[in-house]
Amino acid sequence: MIPGREANLPRAAARASEGGSAPHLRRLNLDRVLAFAMRHPEPFTRAQLIDATGLSAPTVGSLVGHLIRTGVVRHLGTGPSRGGRRPSFMEFNARHGYVVGIDIAPVRTRIAVADLRGERLAHRELPTPSDAGPAALLSRVAAGLRSLLKEAGVPPDRLLGVAAGAPGAVDRERGIVVALAPNLSGWSDVPMAAMLEGALGAPVVAENDVNLAVLGEHWRGAARGHGTCAFISVGMGIGAGILLGGELHRGHRFLAGEIALMCMGPQFVSGDFGSHGCLESLAALPAVAGRWPSSEPTDPEQRAVRLVEAARQGDRDARRAIEEAGTFIGIAAANLSLVLDPSLIVLGGPMAIRGGCFAEQVQRTVARILPVPTAIEVSALGSEAVLWGSLLVALQEARARLRSQVRAAAVPA
Repeated sequence: MIPGREANLPRAAARASEGGSAPHLRRLNLDRVLAFAMRHPEPFTRAQLIDATGLSAPTVGSLVGHLIRTGVVRHLGTGPSRGGRRPSFMEFNARHGYVVGIDIAPVRTRIAVADLRGERLAHRELPTPSDAGPAALLSRVAAGLRSLLKEAGVPPDRLLGVAAGAPGAVDRERGIVVALAPNLSGWSDVPMAAMLEGALGAPVVAENDVNLAVLGEHWRGAARGHGTCAFISVGMGIGAGILLGGELHRGHRFLAGEIALMCMGPQFVSGDFGSHGCLESLAALPAVAGRWPSSEPTDPEQRAVRLVEAARQGDRDARRAIEEAGTFIGIAAANLSLVLDPSLIVLGGPMAIRGGCFAEQVQRTVARILPVPTAIEVSALGSEAVLWGSLLVALQEARARLRSQVRAAAVPA
């Protein structure tokens, strides 16, 4: 799932390919050279390209010339001689295009711009009005992004990919938010990708926010090196993002990971399950705050800050409320582990990020239930896990688009 996994064909196959249809093979070889350039973090030479791709020196020279002329690869000049011709160095031009990540959350929306290496250039937070309909909210997000692009000095025509995360069931193939979490009203079958594409003039991928969070942690956070893992987010709502073998698991109806609906006891089945007995009704922030009479109505992150701080200062009611939520989340994490057998579960959301007894209680509960407890860690990316995941997805789409553009522009030698 990380940038730079483009396949590298064996040298024998690469050399054999040079004897076929010239236009077609030139495009294939160009794609091979570009894949090497994109995944290579350091400046490189033609000799390294020849060695990595198995292509001949004249072929590499012609392809590199095309990539330099189009601005995708940048020539850096020559280095010192080591007894022969001075080597010519070049590098992938990460500023040839740009990507945007969007995290639409109940309280605030986060947006960021990055280059084609995934390095962030600018970011901003916008308030998310709970009473705004989809069109008004997405229009506000698009306006904020246009302003951010201008601030970062990014020409709009260089925007190659956008990914947007939203809390709820999302049909990624159609770019539709099927049903949004109840924290935002009026969202049902909303073509979010198409609406943002029309406003930004760039291809947009729509994805569930917790799915993006697990991708972000796998790319740059606590889940690096864990191909089968999960991310559990506990805030105003509850959800899980799941990676199986390094790939997102969405499910047949895009409901994989919707652990908010887990039934936490047989006594709840015959009652009003939606509001009494599902995991979200028992362990999300509104339920936790309801068990702590001293809590004040405010946004979820501030509420969690006050709750955790009160527990640290010895408030027994605050600690009891946090630990009870940790027990419920621990049960859910253990159940998830028994089905998926992940190597790691990452905890996200305000209570987990702020530390304290929440994560410890989750770990204790998992250890009581599982014969071999799954490792439990707190998010390394904090409140920006979704944003980093959206940048990763946008980057993957942008690189695929760039390869298509380069192939389309290729001219037979």
